[in-house]
Amino acid sequence: MPTYEALPRFNADHRRLTPEQRHRFRHAVTAFVHDLRAGRQLRPGLRIKGVRRSPGVYELTWSMGTGPAGRATFEYGAEVRPGTPHVIWRRIGTHNILMGP
Repeated sequence: MPTYEALPRFNADHRRLTPEQRHRFRHAVTAFVHDLRAGRQLRPGLRIKGVRRSPGVYELTWSMGTGPAGRATFEYGAEVRPGTPHVIWRRIGTHNILMGP
């Protein structure tokens, strides 16, 4: 199981999401964790790609129902447990979070 931490800004962003948006994020993270745990390539449906002008920062995108797609930015940190990825969640919300990922 990958380890993770959330930056304070991520936690503040997360509190502003609706319960439905949080639910959709959890669904996307479940798929993300499953792929990391299996040690395979991340599924295309998660639309993970690097954030421009922010080396080492990635975005994960999912549907938030009506309105703009949901996005969360993250980076990989130093392993907490040997051989296990460590994810640092940076921001969550819509496209506007990419202004300060």
